[in-house]
Amino acid sequence: MFKVIMEILQKDKYYHIYNRGNNRENIFLTPENRRYFIQLYSKHLANSVTTLAFCLLSNHFHFAVRIEKENQEVTQSFSNFFNAYAKAFNKANNRTGSLFEKNFKRIEINSESYLRNLILYIHFNPQLHFEVNYKTFPFSSYPQIIINNSNLIDIQEIIRLFDSIENFKLLHETQNSNLEEKYKLE
Repeated sequence: MFKVIMEILQKDKYYHIYNRGNNRENIFLTPENRRYFIQLYSKHLANSVTTLAFCLLSNHFHFAVRIEKENQEVTQSFSNFFNAYAKAFNKANNRTGSLFEKNFKRIEINSESYLRNLILYIHFNPQLHFEVNYKTFPFSSYPQIIINNSNLIDIQEIIRLFDSIENFKLLHETQNSNLEEKYKLE
């Protein structure tokens, strides 16, 4: 569904940021791993990006973001974030070597329609990959948006994109009925 092109991150543009474990290995073994990943993400990127959606699965992750700083600063912030997590994960699990596949992937989002569909896709990932209900998956932005409680997600931007929280919920419900057809697995 998505064409992978290595884009330079540009200020004021939206991107789909994602990656997975080297050799498709798990990058999250425990809930604490996921919490620490988000903690590091906030530490390294809170002032560089606005986050609209995320999902952390066992062997990969997705973010929908808007870039707030010049490209070199943001790219370095992402690099510092991934390196910090990999170093901590390797130390905690007595392993060495690369945790992630090469460079993180980034796709520029060029329309609001595409951005809305990307947010849906990110939220549906637990259901697509693990048959886990997207509404209750704890390491996704969906529950945080619904309860209007997040230090990470720009909920006001989500409401603007979807016109209302009710429309946000409705689009998730209606798209949920044809997940397999609409979103092809990677």
